[in-house]
Amino acid sequence: MEFPIFKTKIKELNKNFNLNNPKEREEYFNLKAGQEIKKLKDYFKKGNTFIAYFLGPKNSGKGTYSKLFAEIIGPEMIEHFSVGDMTREIDKDLHNLDRKKDFIEFLKGNYRGWHSIKELIAILKKRSTKTLLPTDLILTLIKREIEKRGRKTLFVDGFPRDLDQINFSLFFRDLIGYRNDPDIFILINAPKKVIDQRMKSRLICPLCQTSRNLKLLPTSKVGYDKNKKEFYLICDNPQCPKERMRPKEGDELGIKPIRERLKKDEELMRQATTLYGIPKIFLRNSIPESMANDFIDDYEITPEYSYEWNEKEKRVNIKEKSWVIKDDKGVSSYSLLAPPVVISLIKQLVDTLGL
Repeated sequence: MEFPIFKTKIKELNKNFNLNNPKEREEYFNLKAGQEIKKLKDYFKKGNTFIAYFLGPKNSGKGTYSKLFAEIIGPEMIEHFSVGDMTREIDKDLHNLDRKKDFIEFLKGNYRGWHSIKELIAILKKRSTKTLLPTDLILTLIKREIEKRGRKTLFVDGFPRDLDQINFSLFFRDLIGYRNDPDIFILINAPKKVIDQRMKSRLICPLCQTSRNLKLLPTSKVGYDKNKKEFYLICDNPQCPKERMRPKEGDELGIKPIRERLKKDEELMRQATTLYGIPKIFLRNSIPESMANDFIDDYEITPEYSYEWNEKEKRVNIKEKSWVIKDDKGVSSYSLLAPPVVISLIKQLVDTLGL
């Protein structure tokens, strides 16, 4: 698939931004997409919402993009909904007697499908990252989760996950009662080498689920654990109380365990592009090195970070250099930071919603 290259460079704007700094990031978004941001805020203030389905490889930036979008527009209006996080949370329901009882009652009242309640519980207990839960069960669990959250704009991450689920996603807004909401597919292109490194050095805030990367996308606050002799990030989400970010189990292996899943994700995106009746937004987080000067500013390129502990001054010294990768076609490319990709998302959303 060919993903268009989106231009974020404004020639007359002779200013650099530190996109890891929340205040400078806010100024950056207002200067590069201020009019579009205002239109989206007005859209939400009128009570409008939409449903967006992220289609892209694991660790292609879905969580980061939706969190940044919420940071810009207003977190009270936006909900990033991860189907994977939802199913992992169900483990708590199954290991607490009261919660398990309530969960089973919900299934009895809402599940429609081919499995008994006993079979469903067994399926949930045996689930793994290599097998998908039955679609009818996923839909029931999503309905349960949506009821907890109330009516908000949804960025759905992890559904659809298979070809048969695409058909269900076309009617998803009806299933959850958002009958008049626009729904949109957001397709993300990310080179495998970018995904591999993102996975190996990704960190997550355990409280707000903000995703950052120790090597590629640090927060504005970096700490050093002398006992473990390792550096770590501190969440700088304005709504979060400076929590220490942590790795996800298994991420240290990179893309090795998920190569088959990556192939399926690519097939899923190709299939989605052929569908009629639902608009598509295309995001790419890399750009050929030869085209970068005309389309982006230097500070929008992903730098590669390294750290040193300054014992004398009791602080972390941060070093950076440009990160050049080979994309899946072997083209020398720059990986983009999340903000310019979100600029593309914002501007395409305004056009898609007709604002």
